[in-house]
Amino acid sequence: MAVTRFDVRTAAASCLVEITSQVRDAIRASGVAEGIAVVWCAHTTAGVTVQENADPDVPRDLLLALENAVPHRAARGEYLHGEGNSDAHVKAALVGASTTLVVERGLPVLGTWQGVFLCEFDGPRARTVAVKVVAG
Repeated sequence: MAVTRFDVRTAAASCLVEITSQVRDAIRASGVAEGIAVVWCAHTTAGVTVQENADPDVPRDLLLALENAVPHRAARGEYLHGEGNSDAHVKAALVGASTTLVVERGLPVLGTWQGVFLCEFDGPRARTVAVKVVAG
């Protein structure tokens, strides 16, 4: 099975961009009716997650919690990475670079309020997301 890639342009330093429709399109294009889909972000300062997509306060609250947990300036000590984006690397590590979805009847299985999101922590940028669908 081939890998489908698509680009996502982010508009802020930190933001969540819903990519559910692009993931659905990639799964549909694969022709796989039953299996799994791995959605992967090829970046070290961005991640992928499944989260609520009905209330815009939820993504905002997730970003707020991550900022409180991993501030741009360390509360104690100093980040050493010369690019000044160590917090983005840590946030991406906490969220993870991928998520795996169950595929049934050619569609991702998601809960009523769930969507797939690219999580940007060092934007704005152009990001690439890959989707690999495996029959099972």
